[in-house]
Amino acid sequence: MATAPSPARAGATAALAGIAYFALVFAIGFVLGTARTVFAGDAAASARLVGVLIELPIMLWASWIVCRFVVRRLAVASAIAPRAVMGGVAFALLLLAEWCIGALLAGRTPAQQLALYRDPSYALGLAGQTVFALMPLLQRWQRQRQ
Repeated sequence: MATAPSPARAGATAALAGIAYFALVFAIGFVLGTARTVFAGDAAASARLVGVLIELPIMLWASWIVCRFVVRRLAVASAIAPRAVMGGVAFALLLLAEWCIGALLAGRTPAQQLALYRDPSYALGLAGQTVFALMPLLQRWQRQRQ
């Protein structure tokens, strides 16, 4: 008879899954974001917004696929806590990476990075990142409805 993993083991698995989920989606986003930046350059805010509107559905679709893969591959428990840990770890790493890139490549201070979210394209990106963080839970709820 198989026993359920201990809460500590389930939490460690969920944290590892969050790291893997972040790394895979970040790699995809880095490629797409770099391409968008190269093509849009230092374009007007409206052009940046159009670029994000094109990129966002692709990133959310990729995030959905990657999330499902990681959950299955690492056997993340379907309980709320492990799924929330997975999404939370991935979200925290994503924001940290974004802030580090802003500091290292653009020379932004944390205050300048935070101020970017006033721009609609950055605010929309943050909304997409929030959906990214919720995907492990969304997939849990979708699976329960089936």
